[in-house]
Amino acid sequence: MPAEDHRPDEHAARPATATGTDAGALMFLSGGGELGAMMRAHDWSASPLGDPRGWPQALRTVVALMLNSKFPMFVAWGEQLGFLYNDSYREVLGDKHPASLGRPFHDIWAEIWHDIGPMVERALQGEATYADRMYLVMNRHGYEEPTWFTFSYSPVRNEDGVVAGMYCACVEVTEQVLAEKYRDAENERLRGLFAQAPGIMAVLRGPEHVFELTNGSYMQLIGHRQILGKSAREALPEVVGQGFFELLDRVYTSGEPFVGTALPVRLQREPEGPLEERYIDFVYQPIRDAAGSVTGIFVEGADVTSRKQVEDELRAANAQKDQFLAMLAHELRNPLAPIVTAAQLLKLGRTDPRSVASASDIIARQAEHMTDLVNDLLDVSRVTRGLVTLEKEELDLNVIVAAAVEQVRPLVDARRHSLTLQLSGEPAHVIGDRTRLVQVISNILNNAAKYTAPGGSIGLAVHTEGELVYVTVRDTGVGIAPEVLPYIFDLFTQAERTPDRSQGGLGIGLALVKSLIALHGGSVRAESPGLGQGSAFSLCLPRVAPPAGLRSEAPAARGAGAGEDACLRVMVVDDNVDAAQMLAALLEVQGHAVSVEYDGGGALARAREERPDVLLLDIGLPDIDGYELARRLRAQPENAGATLVALTGYGQRQDREEARQAGFDHYLVKPADLNEVNEVLAEAEARR
Repeated sequence: MPAEDHRPDEHAARPATATGTDAGALMFLSGGGELGAMMRAHDWSASPLGDPRGWPQALRTVVALMLNSKFPMFVAWGEQLGFLYNDSYREVLGDKHPASLGRPFHDIWAEIWHDIGPMVERALQGEATYADRMYLVMNRHGYEEPTWFTFSYSPVRNEDGVVAGMYCACVEVTEQVLAEKYRDAENERLRGLFAQAPGIMAVLRGPEHVFELTNGSYMQLIGHRQILGKSAREALPEVVGQGFFELLDRVYTSGEPFVGTALPVRLQREPEGPLEERYIDFVYQPIRDAAGSVTGIFVEGADVTSRKQVEDELRAANAQKDQFLAMLAHELRNPLAPIVTAAQLLKLGRTDPRSVASASDIIARQAEHMTDLVNDLLDVSRVTRGLVTLEKEELDLNVIVAAAVEQVRPLVDARRHSLTLQLSGEPAHVIGDRTRLVQVISNILNNAAKYTAPGGSIGLAVHTEGELVYVTVRDTGVGIAPEVLPYIFDLFTQAERTPDRSQGGLGIGLALVKSLIALHGGSVRAESPGLGQGSAFSLCLPRVAPPAGLRSEAPAARGAGAGEDACLRVMVVDDNVDAAQMLAALLEVQGHAVSVEYDGGGALARAREERPDVLLLDIGLPDIDGYELARRLRAQPENAGATLVALTGYGQRQDREEARQAGFDHYLVKPADLNEVNEVLAEAEARR
């Protein structure tokens, strides 16, 4: 038996170390640090990769590049993805090194394969992938630990262009992520401390003053909006131009703190809302780093708006008191002067009867003026103390406006103003006190007439908007100064304070208007572009639905094609053009067909032609009086059955009896209540 051959088989697996010609085959592993040396000395017999001398050129090239990189990298090659890595990747493996060299990729990272496996498959299919701060729970030191990695997987192709493996470059960012988490937790702790502080607090960073921290009080001051991470100018654009950003710039540049006391700031505290003025005490304190450089600003302070308002109100009340006393003295001295002079004249006893009568008239007239002043004072006192009881009923503001116009018409005409009236075109019903609402509107109209130069224009409009009714008075008068406008409804405030005080008054009218409208659940506001540019006053009251019988739409029972039969034919006869036209407009709103005449002759001719169902007749006409007109209408066969309504300023019992004898069916005293008029019309409609 021949001697046994103990030479090793040349194809048997053996360590990669070699000399001579074998050394040249392993040159790609040279210069690769510890892992290069390990690969050269490693026993590859158990590895799916086999001996490095047999590795394909593509794998050799990638391994050579990997071993000479300082960036953590690995290569997984072949069907089992044999694992090769460089020195920098050892820290990623932890205790898995050095046993991981040459082993299958899956066996090394089995605990995270459910996270990275899909990405590996995509790389082996030729698609490069990337993950940023991917969370992985690894077991590399004998226990599970949370880690975060940023890495990419790229396919590696062999000489035939087929994907034979994959290549990874990675960096562990666990410390960075944990540091950020700690910083966020610390910020949350600081925010918690800030949130409990009663004063306003904020931390601004950098020269752009970026909001890093704010507390609840600060957010309450500026209105809840997203400001963290935004610069001060971006977060609070409405503050631009108010001086605060310039102060921040100065503190950041100079390093010197700034202390502000009760400084005003205008803020838009509600989205799309108006600017609201607040007052704040605050400190801008520079924040410095370890080198002493300013890196931010700490803002601390308090919203002192309430305190400032109380202080201002006290000062204003004191000034208002002094102003009122001065005005009261002036207003009382004005009528007292002619009274005293007239009394002295009468005391002399050497005056003729005509002079005595003149002096007596002066005393009576000026005493009446003083009485009006005292009554105004008592009236506003009762209203402001809540001692006025409103006699509320359902009213149409169109009618109230008409009554107010009648009261102010003499002053408007005397000053040659043009008065334009625009009614709502539909019922504008409110719940209120007739007398007080007429008083309110006539007060505003009276002011418009007084404070508009002769020959000016006054516009009065009524319109409805949803559940509200608005009455607006506009004029081309003296206007209101911007500094006076906010206080125009305060007691004893006058829009124009001229030395001669030619318009007079104690400045209590608009305060009374505001108080009375508030008692009706409404509001009033004033607008003016400035002095000499006119003004506008607008009342707003809650609207109520009119009674069913007074609504402008025709009842459903009349059907769709009722035409003119669905309304009454009404004629208004009044020599007061404004009164006639306003009443006609109100009746047209109710759905009636209305015609207007201004004298008895025209009314007789037109009535014979139109045959109205109802005629509203003024008594004091220029050609024939209303009584005679009624008798002649009754004599016309065409109008014998018409409903005749006397509409007059006379209300004595004998006047009513005379009207009845003349043929009138109803008697209404001016200004007529629209409800009464509609009751008459409803009765006439029922008769028809």
